[in-house]
Amino acid sequence: MPEAPRDYNLLEQNKKTLEFIEDVTANADQVQKRVLSEILSNNANVEYLKRHGLHGQTDRETFKKLLPVITYEDIQPDINRIANGDTSPILCSKPISEFLTSSGTSGGERKLMPTIEEELGRRSLLYSLLMPVMSQFVPGLEKGKGMYLMFIKSEAKTPGGIVARPVLTSYYKSSYFKDRPYDPYTNYTSPNETVLCPDSYQSMYSQLLCGLCQHKEVLRVGAVFASGFIRAIRFLEKHWPLLCHDIRTGTIDNTVTDLSVRDAVMKILKPDARLADLIQSECGKSSWQGIITRLWPNTKYVDVIVTGTMSQYIPTLDYYSNGLPLVCTMYASSECYFGVNLNPLCKPSEVSYTLIPTMCYFEFLPVNRSNGVSHDNLHTPRSLNEKEQKELVELVDVKLGQEYELVVTTYAGLYRYRVGDVLRVAGFKNKAPQFNFVCRKNVVLSIDSDKTDEVELQNAMKNAVTHLVPFDASVSEYTSYADTTTIPGHYVLYWELSLKGSTPIPPCVFEDCCLTIEESLNSVYRQGRVSDKSIGPLEIKIVEQGTFDKLMDYAISLGASINQYKTPRCVKFAPVLELLNSRVVEKYFSPKCPKWVPGHKQWINQNSS
Repeated sequence: MPEAPRDYNLLEQNKKTLEFIEDVTANADQVQKRVLSEILSNNANVEYLKRHGLHGQTDRETFKKLLPVITYEDIQPDINRIANGDTSPILCSKPISEFLTSSGTSGGERKLMPTIEEELGRRSLLYSLLMPVMSQFVPGLEKGKGMYLMFIKSEAKTPGGIVARPVLTSYYKSSYFKDRPYDPYTNYTSPNETVLCPDSYQSMYSQLLCGLCQHKEVLRVGAVFASGFIRAIRFLEKHWPLLCHDIRTGTIDNTVTDLSVRDAVMKILKPDARLADLIQSECGKSSWQGIITRLWPNTKYVDVIVTGTMSQYIPTLDYYSNGLPLVCTMYASSECYFGVNLNPLCKPSEVSYTLIPTMCYFEFLPVNRSNGVSHDNLHTPRSLNEKEQKELVELVDVKLGQEYELVVTTYAGLYRYRVGDVLRVAGFKNKAPQFNFVCRKNVVLSIDSDKTDEVELQNAMKNAVTHLVPFDASVSEYTSYADTTTIPGHYVLYWELSLKGSTPIPPCVFEDCCLTIEESLNSVYRQGRVSDKSIGPLEIKIVEQGTFDKLMDYAISLGASINQYKTPRCVKFAPVLELLNSRVVEKYFSPKCPKWVPGHKQWINQNSS
């Protein structure tokens, strides 16, 4: 961490930041008008805008009249041209500096979001808003450190030589993170070298070691997702004797082989028998309830995303943290960073994000049951007709309580792009709306950053049941569940079989079914299994005959219509899970990891040919 400049004034900095938020939210519509005009004038000569008949016009009316609302598949041919080395201005006048790989997938592969160098500045701006907001609620955070567990993921190069990597990996590897100027709010326990270590074990081990060494200075702890933070606690449960030994002796375990990591840690690590005794005493107890506050006693809150599918981890976090506030600070995606939580100490169920009007040009597609954007419609969203295109509303025109799908136009070359998030208007900050995150459209199963939809699950099932054909057996009904009671969490499929043959089916056949399903799922899921170790082996539970009839009877007893009842392809409701689990007769797990390599399949084929 660099030294503080002599004229550094934290109160003044915070005041300026809060004034910026006041200003852009009070003048939200004017700012949005300016942002769209800037994007369109900067990119006046790009091929995509010309293709749709926009010839330098920058007004909203012409833009909305000529530009269609699109999904990723609509621009995939353009993305592929850029990925394959076409440097002409197709989507953006500025060079595409890298692709940000989305956790959403298309055709089983991560989506590639184009980005430009200056977007790093915009992302840094949003990060700079978080702590001044937080300081209004929790004073004194500048006096200590944050133990944030940050990791890079693998990256690949497209055939045209452009780097493709997740947005956080891009940020951590940029000068905005590595060479950040003095800021008491970015004073972390993890040295940069430990964050940038590509080996996930060494990175986690060294970051926890540094966090423990500085345990009294830690005022806040966190990771990006709740699932990642819980994985760190499980890692600590497994490896605390080694970490304890390192602290007692002032040496680093031999499993950490990265020399830059070892050097960085040795600047922090000193022999400390008293701290080692504390860790041994606390971690050696049978209960790990409140382990966060027992090891890091000055912690004020846990900074993790617990909205959307991450809400399933709230009870576990409460248990380990002794009920510390769980804080969701910001809302962002690979496409663009969007907004901040201006009331960070609210309950997780009440989190709302204020969209910052300078980030991109926002539009909102009303979600209802009659158009292609109902969020219980589990298929790929169809193109909007002319009437639906006209239903999109501006940032300042959304209505309280209404749900919308987010549509963005970015500085990096996405125009009227459907992000796929469903948001509900919770209130307003001046003229800028505040949104609850409702859900990600079409997602059925999710453990970490993976997102599996019903169509994909159905396709994986179709591939798997071919193993049953030689035994004259089939799956008569199935459903699924994202089980997060195990760490890491894993997918569970409940199968009811139809057995016509007399030959018993050996366990290895069901294990093959598990593996075939995993091999059929998207690359984000497979990376979670193979590289990130953030997802456990898939499990198939065979249930008794008649189980799914019982499931239907239960739904009807709660008021479902027998005529409209469909077996849910994913279950979450505790009584339903109890019913299914009470009728399980056999369980099988995937015997090994599915295949996964960084990059897209077609790049690997091109590069090897």
